[in-house]
Amino acid sequence: MSGKDIFFIEMSFLVHATEDREKVLKAVKNILPPRYISHITFRKNSLKGEYGNPIILYKTRISDSAIAEALVRNIGLKLSSLDKEALLEGLELRLKRGSLYLRLDKQAAYNGEHKLGKADPIHLRIRFRKSKPEEIKKTCQKLGMLP
Repeated sequence: MSGKDIFFIEMSFLVHATEDREKVLKAVKNILPPRYISHITFRKNSLKGEYGNPIILYKTRISDSAIAEALVRNIGLKLSSLDKEALLEGLELRLKRGSLYLRLDKQAAYNGEHKLGKADPIHLRIRFRKSKPEEIKKTCQKLGMLP
């Protein structure tokens, strides 16, 4: 593996007024590859919810292919075999124009687990250099994210 299969990864998540910002940041750090945590910085945007409640949107783009690959490997290491199977089964639904879209459970990440999630998740867009579904599948298998 040359480390050049992933073009970039975009990652984003929200911190709601009812959440402890430090706990949410800890959850995200639990997903990041430990040796690269200090290399990844997030931009913050202040938003307002439907009822005027403050929400902070955090975003980053990881363009370094070694860090991007390490992140995918790290997710694959901790993703359960059931989630990997579910990801494989629904892979076509998560792919669009060479990008794989994932949502990871924020609460599980805080507890050191990696789980697919839907409600208030950590969003990832993994942009691959190749865009054919079969090529993306093979790359994800090589990196341990798919069975």
